[in-house]
Amino acid sequence: MPSALESPEGGEEDILRYEEMEGDPVSPVDLSELLKEGTKESHDRAENTQFVKDFLKGRIKKELFKLATVALHFTYSALEEEMDRNKDNPVFAPLYFPVELHRREALAKDLKYFYGEDWKEKIQCSEATQQYVDRIHHVGQYEPELLVAHAYTRYMGDLSGGQVLRKVAQRALKLPSTEEGIQFYVFDNISNAQQFKQLYRARMNALEFDKDTKERIVEEANKAFRFNMQVFEELDKIGRSLAEEAQDGGFPVHDGKGDIRKCPYYADKLGTAGPGCPFHAAVGLARQPLVQLVLAACVAVAAGAAAWYIL
Repeated sequence: MPSALESPEGGEEDILRYEEMEGDPVSPVDLSELLKEGTKESHDRAENTQFVKDFLKGRIKKELFKLATVALHFTYSALEEEMDRNKDNPVFAPLYFPVELHRREALAKDLKYFYGEDWKEKIQCSEATQQYVDRIHHVGQYEPELLVAHAYTRYMGDLSGGQVLRKVAQRALKLPSTEEGIQFYVFDNISNAQQFKQLYRARMNALEFDKDTKERIVEEANKAFRFNMQVFEELDKIGRSLAEEAQDGGFPVHDGKGDIRKCPYYADKLGTAGPGCPFHAAVGLARQPLVQLVLAACVAVAAGAAAWYIL
C-alpha cells in the first residue's frame, strides 16, 4: 500500500489511500483498542476539567486562549522534535506523518497573529507545560516506543474534539473567517479525518509490540492525559486571576452577570448597538468627585430628616 513514509515530501503518487483501511477487523488486543479502553476514564476527566467545560461553552477569554496556544507550541515543538528523531525507528516509524499531522508551522502562524512578528520574544513555557515537555523529550530519547502514546493522545484528539474547539473559539473570540488564530486546528493535508484516523489506528495495530510494551504504552497515554489536565488546571487558575476586561477609564463593562456580549455598552463598542450600558454609566458617574460630594450631602440631609421624623 502506498505510504507517506516512502516519500516524506508527500508527492501526488504518495497520497494516502484512506479508503483501503475501511472495514479492517479490530481485535480486543489491538493497541488501538487497548488505548481506547485504557484511557477512557482519563479522557472523561480531561473533558470535565473546568477549563475545557468553559471553553466548550464559549467562555474563553482571548488572553487565556493565547496562553493555551503558547502551551501547545512548546508541547508540539517537543513532540515533533522527538518524532523527527525517531522517524526511522521501527517502534515509531509507521506513525510518522509530518505532512499530514505536524503542527509547529500552524502554531507559529497563530502566535504571529496574536503576538506579532516578534512573538518568540514575548512567550515563555509555563511550569506545567515544561513538565509535559520534559517527559516527551525523555521518552523520545530513552523509551521511543512510548512516543506512540503521546502522538496518539494529541493528534487523535486534535482530529476529533479539537474540531469542535475550533468552531467554538472562532465564534466566541470573533476570529476572522479566514481562520487566523486557529490554524492549529486546520489539517489541510487530510481530506477525510475519519478515514485518516482509521489508517493511523491500523498502523498502530501493526506495530510489533508484546503485551508488556502495550501495557506500558497505555500507561504512558494516561500520563499524557494527566499532563494535559495539569496544563488545563494551570490555565484555569490563570483565568480566574485575569481581571475583567475594561473599557475607557478602566470600569467594567457590566456587573459580570450573564453574557457580556449582550451588554448594550459592549455591543456599542463593537458598533452594533446604541446607548451605553446603564450599569457602566452609573458606576462611572458615581466615581466623579463632584458627584460623590453631592451624594454625600444628600445622604446627610436624608439622615437628618430620618432622625427628625423618628424624634
